[in-house]
This record gives sequence, structure tokens and C-alpha cells, in this order.
Amino acid sequence: MWLATNSGPFELKELSLTGLGFSLRALHISDIHFAPSQSKKAQFLKDLGTLKPDLVVNTGDNLGHKNALNSLLIALEPLLEFPGVFVNGSNDYFSPKISNPLKYLAGPSRVDERVQDLDTNRMVKEFENAGWLNLNNQTGTLTINGQKINFTGVDDPHLGRDSHKAAPPENLIALSHAPYLRVLDEFVKMDSKLIFSGHTHGGQICLPGGKALITNCDLPTNQAQGLSEYKQTPLHVSGGMGANIFTPIRIYCPPSATLITIS
Repeated sequence: MWLATNSGPFELKELSLTGLGFSLRALHISDIHFAPSQSKKAQFLKDLGTLKPDLVVNTGDNLGHKNALNSLLIALEPLLEFPGVFVNGSNDYFSPKISNPLKYLAGPSRVDERVQDLDTNRMVKEFENAGWLNLNNQTGTLTINGQKINFTGVDDPHLGRDSHKAAPPENLIALSHAPYLRVLDEFVKMDSKLIFSGHTHGGQICLPGGKALITNCDLPTNQAQGLSEYKQTPLHVSGGMGANIFTPIRIYCPPSATLITIS
């Protein structure tokens, strides 16, 4: 059994994808759920900078503690040197709270709107100041390796904050923290060439072989992690790098980041 907590071990997965009409190396990070004491996770994030990706894709749930932001920004510092895009998840607005972990197996979790207690505005501003595109219900464009890449994204669908903005279909990449089917359907209608999501933690508590039992949304469990297709559109769902600090166990589902070479 491969059992991992928020302190590791961490995996770098490498995938290749062809036929999209553009080429770049994209590093996908998600669901960091960072807490100040997580030194091994911080070092893993720093080490990812040595990959020198053309693009960093961050699909949210960065924070796992009220006091995590400063430590997170230090850990992400090497990656903030590269072009990037991001969307938020619920744990970029609200700190985790104690809950019954068995409820996780009963179906998609409920996130009750409550007083925002994380410094979301500062996190977003720091990312933007580094040059990362804020795609929370927004669109944007980056020139990477001489190629014009268009982006569209939504704020967290798990909170019901998603609102789509149309973007040019040429070389279009779409982002959503949670891969709800209603969101994926809209991205497909926009003729997105590639969709990035997180949220699922790869199932978090899996059977041997990484077989997910749940996705914490309406995405089929066989798409809980990795590269698949949704209505003929490539979809990459990150297995994520962490979990709620009150339920920090991952079984047969080690925390990970993914480097995707698109050619």
C-alpha cells in the first residue's frame, strides 16, 4: 500500500501530448493545501523550478492554513519566475475545518459559504505581480515560444462561483479547479484544445493501482487523475499535492505534480 501524508512522498509525473497545434512544456500543480510546517512539500515545490517549464498551470486550493500564505509564496518563488496561469479553489478563500472523513466517501462535499478567513486578495495580487494570468471567470493571452496561446478559466465551481467568458478558439487552454461536467461542457463548446483541473486529489483514498472511489464532483471516477478525453477534448486532472490538514491521509494515491510536454 502506498500511503502518503501531507509531508510526502511526492511524485513528478511526466506525460506527452500531440496534435494540439502548438508546443510547450506545461507544469501542472494543484491542491497544494499548504501549511507552514510542511517543509518537504516546500522543498518539492522549490525543486520543480529546476524543470524550467514554459508554463506553470495552477488549478487552485493553494492554502491549507490561515497562516500559510507567506510560506507558500517562498516555496513557489522559483516557479513564479516562469509564465503562469491560475484559478482559485475553495481553499483559497476558506481555511479547512474539522469534519468527519467518512463523509468524503458519501459523495461530493458541501462547502458552506462562510466568512472568508484567508488572504485571497493578497495571494491573487502576488501571483498577478509575478506575471501569472488570473483566469477566475476571465480570459487572457500569453506568447510562449513565439506562439500566441489563449486561455479561459472559471472561479471554483464547487462553490458555484463559475461564470464563463468566451475566448478566441485558436490555441485555447481552459482551467477550472473542479472538473464539474457542466463546466467541461462549456469548455468543449468553446473549442478548447486542452482542459486542466484539480480538486479530486486523484480520489485520495484509492484501491490498489490508484483506482479512485470518488471524485468529489460528478466527474467519472476513471477520470479522477491523469490525462483522458472529455468529448474528444484532452482533459488533465491533477492528483494534487496535499489534502485537508484534518484528513491528511492519501492511500494508493501519492501527492504529485505533472510535467506535460505538448508537441
